[in-house]
Amino acid sequence: MLHNPAAKYTAFPSVPMADRQWPSRTITQPPIWMSTDLRDGNQSLFEPMDIERKMRMFRMLCEVGFKEIEVAFPSASQTDFDFVRGLIEGGHIPNDVTIEVLTQARAPLIERTMESLRGARRAIVHVYTATSQPFRDVVFNMSKAEVIEMAVTAVQQIKRLAAAQPETEWVLEYSPETFTATELDFALEICDAVTAAWGAMPDNKVILNLPTTVEVATPNIYADQIEWMHRHLARRDSVIISLHPHNDRGTAVAAAELGLMAGADRVEGCLFGNGERTGNVDLVTLALNMYTQGVDPQLDFSDINAVARTVEHCNQLPIHPRHPYVGDLVFTAFSGSHQDAIKKGFAAQKAAEQWSVPYLPIDPADVGRSYDSVIRVNSQSGKGGIAYLMEAEYGVVMPRRLQVEFSGVVQAHADKHGGEVSATDIWALFSATYLDAEAPVRYRDHHLFEHGSAQGIRLNVDINGTPHLLTGEGNGPIDAAVHALQGAGIDIQVRSYEERSMGASGEAGNASACAFIEIAGTGSKEMFGVGIDPNIVTASIRALLSGVSRMQWARGEVSSRQAA
Repeated sequence: MLHNPAAKYTAFPSVPMADRQWPSRTITQPPIWMSTDLRDGNQSLFEPMDIERKMRMFRMLCEVGFKEIEVAFPSASQTDFDFVRGLIEGGHIPNDVTIEVLTQARAPLIERTMESLRGARRAIVHVYTATSQPFRDVVFNMSKAEVIEMAVTAVQQIKRLAAAQPETEWVLEYSPETFTATELDFALEICDAVTAAWGAMPDNKVILNLPTTVEVATPNIYADQIEWMHRHLARRDSVIISLHPHNDRGTAVAAAELGLMAGADRVEGCLFGNGERTGNVDLVTLALNMYTQGVDPQLDFSDINAVARTVEHCNQLPIHPRHPYVGDLVFTAFSGSHQDAIKKGFAAQKAAEQWSVPYLPIDPADVGRSYDSVIRVNSQSGKGGIAYLMEAEYGVVMPRRLQVEFSGVVQAHADKHGGEVSATDIWALFSATYLDAEAPVRYRDHHLFEHGSAQGIRLNVDINGTPHLLTGEGNGPIDAAVHALQGAGIDIQVRSYEERSMGASGEAGNASACAFIEIAGTGSKEMFGVGIDPNIVTASIRALLSGVSRMQWARGEVSSRQAA
């Protein structure tokens, strides 16, 4: 039982504003989106991204449609500085994308930050100072006037250094860090001082980022604070009000939505809410919430699985299976009554009519997800039992998405034959589905070779009974094999890869490694391939060919298939 909090905690005071307007408003257009996955998200990781993962994340953010991306804290590390230089010097920044960098309000750090941006077409320099009383009194030991002077001095230095690099279009962003815990009149005073020092004009706007650095109150209090600032700023027509909600109370998405209703123009966050402590606002959830209300977020999440796999790879963190819109199980109902309502809803849904399927706030197809998991009768215990038997009896530990996929195969078998499905039956179904020796693309052998910094492969396979010797190069054996297959007209992409050690029990014989590869091809949904072999590279190639064969079966490119 919690101790009585009365003496330790008190409710955050409300904002005295009798005529607040935000409660009667709705969101009718998307904000300016700014991704901080590469900065705030990155600095919160157990292991920060290396250059390869940073570049992969950056490219994906550009493909999704972000026009402003905070890429680094260049004065914090040589890695961040070099990444900014690499983006600029390598020509990796699209013409319609603006990079942003963060700096503290300290002269040497500002100078280093501005140096990192030399040669950029357009750049946002984001400077911040903490403004709440605990920071002023305890951390800085400064008066309000001294904190304002610190912010203004930093802005003046940025302005001077920007004038020395006229080839770049400069945008200033200022954050009164700990805004939500700062007295509103002081937050207004320091923001007005910053916009005056920069010389903000309607054609030279300053971004004022008003963050919930730590959530200290309910979202309606944040909305009041934003509306109050929106009404009282001295140069409102020369300011872009930005939100940067954190998720300490678990209400970052709600805070962002209400803040936009209160007059904000812009939102900063991370794709799936990664960030310090409990994370930043989840931009995918926020954007797709708008989408379900008829507002085009102008971000492309039509292939949400590809976005999710990229983020998991770059962050080295899993996305929760119940994460809104993207989790592996969010479109799966295990309850029989839910399944019945969903199936009836699908039957009644007309293509030209407004979406109205029970339990599904969004059409799964709009984010590139299939209907398989929602229209299949599948109990949680059934899927869990299949996974348990496969691991206990045969040493195969299936990834979650493969569990969902394979449970459909078992369910179809049970519906057709009735009765109990034994562990032996499950292994026979698994072998026929993923390990079929008569598959249209059959492995014979392979040979790896080095070609400069690339990995090469000579891959000997039978395609529909005809021998083929394929060659390819890539950044590893799997990538090389993908390129080899593409040379034979088999166009696929690898979405995820996992490997597991495996025992020697059961019909799996003496196999010691099991590889799982999830692939996608043009016009095909994602599907898994599985390979088992004592050598993990061979197991991986077998898994790739297993997925290719299953994709050909699904497309009807081969006429027959052996199945249990």
